[in-house]
Amino acid sequence: MEIPAADTPVACDMSTAPDTATERLAEYQHLFATHLIGRERTANGVVRFRLRCADGLEDQIRDLAAREHACCAFMAFEVTVVGDEIHWDAAVSDNPAARAILEEFYGLPDTAGQDPAGLAERYQDHGLTFVNGDPLKQ
Repeated sequence: MEIPAADTPVACDMSTAPDTATERLAEYQHLFATHLIGRERTANGVVRFRLRCADGLEDQIRDLAAREHACCAFMAFEVTVVGDEIHWDAAVSDNPAARAILEEFYGLPDTAGQDPAGLAERYQDHGLTFVNGDPLKQ
């Protein structure tokens, strides 16, 4: 996994995304409710979601990871299949704000169903900048 440089802006830009932030949160909520087996932090600071394999799920996760990286370039993702699990790893640049957002990403299975405006405010409090306005408040 290629970790972005520390000076990569900690910003979210969904202006060219094919989905809305609210739709993406719903996608996460469904993914985690249906397939999440567990999550962990690795020794090298990577957040890993472990998901139950299902037909087409690896491609769906790869697509979601690509969309996330497109809007949040300070994050890096890697998707691998290990036995009957899909491991979705996430890492960030060496930046305090980026690490705080990675911690929020780790908590996403618990927060994806919460009020989008509240999530956006918390992300901003950690240093995330929303480009072109706040997509979670729309």
